[in-house]
Amino acid sequence: MQLLFSRSRVALSAGLLAVAATAQGQTTPHTITTAVPILTLSPDARSSALGEAGVATSPDANSAYFNPGKLGFVQYKYAASVSYSPWLRNITDDMSLSYLSGYAKVGKRSAFGASLMYFDLGSIDYRDGGNLPVGSFNPKEYALAVSYGLQLTDNFGVGASVRYIRSNLVGAYANNDAKSGNAAAVDLGAYYSKDATIGTGIYNLAFGASITNIGNKMTYADPLNPSFLPTTLKLGTAITREIDQYNKITVTFDASKLLVPSPYYIDGVSANDPRVKDENTRRNNQNIVSGIFNSFSDAPGGAKEELREINLSSGLEYNYNDLLYARGGYFYENPEKGGRQYVSLGLGVRYQVFGIDGTYLVPTGQNSQANPLAQTIRVSLHFNLNKLSEAFDENGAGGTSGDTPSN
Repeated sequence: MQLLFSRSRVALSAGLLAVAATAQGQTTPHTITTAVPILTLSPDARSSALGEAGVATSPDANSAYFNPGKLGFVQYKYAASVSYSPWLRNITDDMSLSYLSGYAKVGKRSAFGASLMYFDLGSIDYRDGGNLPVGSFNPKEYALAVSYGLQLTDNFGVGASVRYIRSNLVGAYANNDAKSGNAAAVDLGAYYSKDATIGTGIYNLAFGASITNIGNKMTYADPLNPSFLPTTLKLGTAITREIDQYNKITVTFDASKLLVPSPYYIDGVSANDPRVKDENTRRNNQNIVSGIFNSFSDAPGGAKEELREINLSSGLEYNYNDLLYARGGYFYENPEKGGRQYVSLGLGVRYQVFGIDGTYLVPTGQNSQANPLAQTIRVSLHFNLNKLSEAFDENGAGGTSGDTPSN
């Protein structure tokens, strides 16, 4: 049975592979693949503009997605953000990624957050062997999360998120035994932030660590061949230099690694060879804990290949008077592990309770013009209510409205 995108006229199988390519890069025998790869991408424009660095950047309404440990340090009593990105613009016009998030401060040192990620894969038509239409379907994936962050000391905080994930890629039609995938996952995070005077300069030094999407495997059709979620370890730092009372510059850097089994391969040997196929089946049948711990040492190429599995994100943010922002970043993934490489450019504005960020991605490296990330834009709106003051007490008092937001 042939399945076609109704608008782009691309076969569904090719479309889904393009989605995976967007999140995981170009598939090679060395590329790690997981269920719901969209969960590995930055959904908001600010972090996207910083090369997808976000584990140690200053807290905002999107903090919990990268590191729930930042929630205890948020600067407003309430905040919300909505982000939108058209997807695969050089292939189709009916795919998009949307993200809604927010938090509410509870007492002086903690906050609850919630978020919804929604990935719309557009509309497809089902056609039978005679190329006759037999209905249509709209594939989609979404993830709903609830988060909590607690500031344990003036400088250190921890947090956790619980997430429900649903992936419905094919739908129902005759002779199809595929089902929607469902999973539950947990994120854990820690964050450290401290102001310091170094020489004549005033700095903020921040460090973050998180493990995201620790959860059960997802099954679509074959219960004996489930897929791991994209469990990811992220470590990062952000250093902010206050040039004067109006100007600040932040440099941020993240390193991330998927904590799932590396694919087994033998150079020059087919993936269907029993030696390769049986070993990959064994790796895929590991439990979640074994998969996480073995992911640090199971690459067929040894330590050198393990290092290639680390993705690097770097960014620079210029802040004028907590009002105007200019950002740039770079994301690097090894060509043997997917090959996503791109420069990101972004601008932002904050005024009273309202803010807006925008990002544009410029792919680099091999086949940059054919990269599905080409021409990707992302826009985020922010709403920050009741900036916190030193008078904030355990009953939630102390917020003042109308202050100029600080990012």
